[in-house]
Amino acid sequence: MRLAAGVCRGAAVAVAACLVAGGQPSAALAQDAAGVTRLAGTLEKINAAQTIAIGYRSASLPFSYRSPAGVPIGYSIDLCQEIVKDVRAELGTQTLQVRYVPVDTRTRIASVVGGTIDLECGTTTNNSERQQQVSFSPIIFVSGTKLAVRRSSRFGSYRDLKGRTVAVTPASTNEAAIQALNSSEGMNITIQEVPGNAEALESIAAGKADAWAGDDAVLVAAIAASSNPRGFMVLDDFLSYDPYGIMYRKDDPDFAALVNHTFERLAQTRELARIYEQWFQRKLPSGTTLGIAMSPQLRSIFESLGQPTE
Repeated sequence: MRLAAGVCRGAAVAVAACLVAGGQPSAALAQDAAGVTRLAGTLEKINAAQTIAIGYRSASLPFSYRSPAGVPIGYSIDLCQEIVKDVRAELGTQTLQVRYVPVDTRTRIASVVGGTIDLECGTTTNNSERQQQVSFSPIIFVSGTKLAVRRSSRFGSYRDLKGRTVAVTPASTNEAAIQALNSSEGMNITIQEVPGNAEALESIAAGKADAWAGDDAVLVAAIAASSNPRGFMVLDDFLSYDPYGIMYRKDDPDFAALVNHTFERLAQTRELARIYEQWFQRKLPSGTTLGIAMSPQLRSIFESLGQPTE
């Protein structure tokens, strides 16, 4: 693989050749005082350990979750595997190992910043607040906070939940959306923090919470995979805008160039759209079909990365 920035590998001669070709030597392969190229940043860390650490979510269907065999799978996981392919090519090794590390809404950002994981492959919203701590891949999905409720509850809008209890996962944009409703509209909603998505669905099923505030696609997928999918519904109201991205460490331009290259490659070959279709429009390993069409916003983002227009 060669990065779009014109990264060349080797000693001073190779770097010179790269410059003649019109590219620039990457800082990840910067020369030291003796003129010897060296790795830096995340690529240096990965190369030294011969391992790339991927953070995943245990139950964020269909983005990042454990299969019945305990193996992390999903849309976000597949995209991260494509990044791993390009890391292997860039480092010139096919023996690079992948180590999966479970993360949740509380630990995911700290795990990236602290170096516990190199990529966070889940359902993380790219927003300005988080950009102060981490970097993001191009947008992989456009979501938003909605409310899941018991069908028997007869709630028709978020306004019907005034004074009620809503389950959320902590440190999430969903929690922030409910807090914003309380502040702006005086909803007086009681926020019930739960460890994860499975616990949130269990809470509304048991009547411990009146609703679950989560990202729309996650709500649809969790309900479809539940033992009683007809017992729940998702309300129409969008309470926030949440574009997802894959997180990695901030201030690492060379790793950023590699990640961006991966998405451009996938877009130009339509592989990005194929991976989307696999997880949102075809049968999942469980046999469930979500039937979530690609949004016009996401299609436009993929086309900006080089996906041919239809």
